[in-house]
Amino acid sequence: MPKPFQLTIIMLCLATITNVMPQEITPDTNIQNTQTTDTIPKPNTIEAPINATAKDSIIMTLAGKNMIYLFGKANVQQLERNLDAEYIELAADSNMMYAQFGTDSIGEKFGYPLFSEGDQTYEMEKMRFNFNTGKMIVENVITQQGEGFLTSQKTKKINDDEMYLKNGKFTTCDEEHPHWYFLVTRGKLKKGKNVVSGPAYLVVEDVPLPIAVPFGFFPFSKDYSSGIIMPTYDDEMTRGFSLRDGGYYFAFNDCIDLALKGEIFTKGSWGLNATSSYLKKYKFSGNLDAAYIVTITGDKDSKNLPNSDYSKSKDFKINWSYRQDTKANPFLNFSASVNFTTSTYNRNSVSELYSGNFTDNNKSSTVQLTYRHPTKPFTLTSNTAVNQTLRDTSLSVAMPNVTFSMSQVYPFKRKEQTGDAKWYEKIYTSYTGVLKNSIDHVKENEFIKKNILNDWQNGMTHSIPLSASFLAGKYISVNPSVSYNAYWYTKKVLQDYDPALNRLIPVDTLHGFYHINNYSASISLNTKLYGMYKPLPLFGQRTKGVVIRHMATPSISFSGSPDFSDPRYGSFDRIAHADPNNPDNILYDTYSFFQGQMGGGGSSGKSGSLRISLDNNLEAKLPIANTDSTRKVSIIDNFGIGTSYNFLLDSLNWADKDVSIRVKLFGHPLSFSSRFETYRYDENGRRINSIRPGLGRFTGTQTGYNFSLDNNKVSKLLNRLFRREENPDAKGDARLPENEDDGEDEELFEDGEEDDVPEHVSLRRKKKVEGEYDSDGYLVHTIPWNLSFNYSVGYRYGTFNREKHEYDYSLNQTLGISGNISPAKGWSFNFNSSYDFDSRKFAYLRCSLSRSMHCWTMTASFMPVGPYQSYNFSIAVKSSMLRDLKYQQSSNYRDAKQWE
Repeated sequence: MPKPFQLTIIMLCLATITNVMPQEITPDTNIQNTQTTDTIPKPNTIEAPINATAKDSIIMTLAGKNMIYLFGKANVQQLERNLDAEYIELAADSNMMYAQFGTDSIGEKFGYPLFSEGDQTYEMEKMRFNFNTGKMIVENVITQQGEGFLTSQKTKKINDDEMYLKNGKFTTCDEEHPHWYFLVTRGKLKKGKNVVSGPAYLVVEDVPLPIAVPFGFFPFSKDYSSGIIMPTYDDEMTRGFSLRDGGYYFAFNDCIDLALKGEIFTKGSWGLNATSSYLKKYKFSGNLDAAYIVTITGDKDSKNLPNSDYSKSKDFKINWSYRQDTKANPFLNFSASVNFTTSTYNRNSVSELYSGNFTDNNKSSTVQLTYRHPTKPFTLTSNTAVNQTLRDTSLSVAMPNVTFSMSQVYPFKRKEQTGDAKWYEKIYTSYTGVLKNSIDHVKENEFIKKNILNDWQNGMTHSIPLSASFLAGKYISVNPSVSYNAYWYTKKVLQDYDPALNRLIPVDTLHGFYHINNYSASISLNTKLYGMYKPLPLFGQRTKGVVIRHMATPSISFSGSPDFSDPRYGSFDRIAHADPNNPDNILYDTYSFFQGQMGGGGSSGKSGSLRISLDNNLEAKLPIANTDSTRKVSIIDNFGIGTSYNFLLDSLNWADKDVSIRVKLFGHPLSFSSRFETYRYDENGRRINSIRPGLGRFTGTQTGYNFSLDNNKVSKLLNRLFRREENPDAKGDARLPENEDDGEDEELFEDGEEDDVPEHVSLRRKKKVEGEYDSDGYLVHTIPWNLSFNYSVGYRYGTFNREKHEYDYSLNQTLGISGNISPAKGWSFNFNSSYDFDSRKFAYLRCSLSRSMHCWTMTASFMPVGPYQSYNFSIAVKSSMLRDLKYQQSSNYRDAKQWE
């Protein structure tokens, strides 16, 4: 390929040869011995040389107009100025430059002039530029400013920072023929800052809309900055017309920002919201979202009348998260995760209706500070926790909880180890002390009224275990342990028998300092047994080469502790009362003074128990076809069963049997755990010393299962079932055919050298249809979809049946369903629902439909059934620069009244 023509033009020389003539200088007789220096620049000089190249040819005419003509991918450079065009003219006499596009044999335009100066780039059809003044006049220019595109039929560039335009278009659509734009009659562009225009109106799909402004201001900014947040208009029958989510955004610095927004309704409701994000690199990060709303419904004039529908509620929420970077301080850590709302906030806030928080019934908040000693095994932790149940507006608060712990230490271990460790060197101990102040299940409106000494639970526990681990022989592990626990309480509750209720009731509370101790000891032995099995040949060729491995872990332990319900330990009391069924009989009821507090005062009844348990794991090794390799498959992750026998009891020596199993179903874990009762009941629901046959009676279980399907999983499953090979070209990779190009760049490389290919991508280029292609260049048509299930089932004891002397079973089920599908490019449909098995209907159904329309986006959210029927429709510009250019319409569930 021929090399492009290149020419370095010194405009100063040309101008001097052709235009500058020698002038006669007359000496000034009044000035003697004076040297005159001309400091005024020549009128036709330029500040720097000009480099010009052309791929086709360069023609120069030095006689007459002194013109230079550049043909075919021409380029002119001077300092920071660069011009690419199909055709360029240079006038040496006037220091002017002219450029325009070219046309091919069928009249198509190509090679548009592309002028760049500094960090600004302008694409146009024709231009004239003066090298001396820097002024430029262009036709049909297009330039990108931030996220926006500005075009103009005629533009005059005054200096490096300002341009005047006429009949311009401002849009965020990157198509050559934009889908929408603001038609600007006259305007002024300040480079990188803004566009100020005269009268402008909105045009969508070439249809002028009756939306006009007397002047326009379109700011550009590469950095975020403070500014006004435009509100959203809305209306509803209950609260009236409204302006929502309007306010001001403060961009303080790169580390923190703040958005203050508010809402106001014509019938009196209002609200405020503050959101902030903060980040300090290598230190901390977090978010804050706080809101306060006042909701007024009904007629205010009728609030004092009976059966008035007037109501006024005040709600607030605080969402705060704080995350400390691990590099900030490895020994001191502070974290916070606060999610607190009043019970009716989600129902009264418009923004929460279609969020995932709307159906949350439980919310939890935690603030924690942890200090770890850099050289000692000590850790100090303080935390505050709040758990909310929105269904019954109750709170459970722990504030503060302080934990001081010492990790495992070996007190008898030698500092300098020589030889094998002695048996006593394997003894280790630790310490945990917990100070707790808590109150459970208190109503929101009563929480502030509770007394911290009388109503809260206060106490401290100390736990000191002493353990060791030995190996008996080669295969049996022996683990002895002794545990000491101490409980400190600030109050104890006295109870007495109530004949009317036939049970013990609290009668008095004593405040003071109460110290309770308990202790226990245990020893355990465990080992592991392995077995390998091959399936019998009767199962066919499918089991050929399959090996099953069974790992069993038997364990035997013995533990003992005294009866801390004995009055001499000071933790329990015994009340004597007459048997209501036989007054001659005397019954004794035992209760703990510290029931419901930390530790409960210890355990009742002496214990000397032997526990036996067995855990099992089952795996299979499957051969891989046509290879010598195998793969492991888990059949049963764990199957465990255990029970214990208490030698010191007079009756009911056997404990219930604990059974658990954990497996994987389609790659998802599924676990069950339950108990099987050993003894029967009498007619009053009390256990009697009569052993049930076999394993015992099933008491129930609770489990949950999550499962999801999508088009890829179903395709792989069908391929396996029908033994079809997967198409490697249909994996979702967007691949273009090898012979496809854009029709502009014919050859990129020749003779190992790279041709001059402009880096800029033309803003007037024709956009290719995006999609996924196979290796043959055919469009791969897929419909992505996903379907997820969340199923939870509980089968457990319900009410006691006196006739059968057994508990009846009750079944509790919940099912959550969610999914999404994209039926076509740009379309997306999502839904989320839950099914109530008791009422046999869907309790909640939330749907959303979105459509991406290149430079616009449309979303529609709606709840078609249930008590919260409503919708929310919005169509808006995608660009964040003009996010306030939108249309929104919505309804509220309060307006969906059922009139009789």
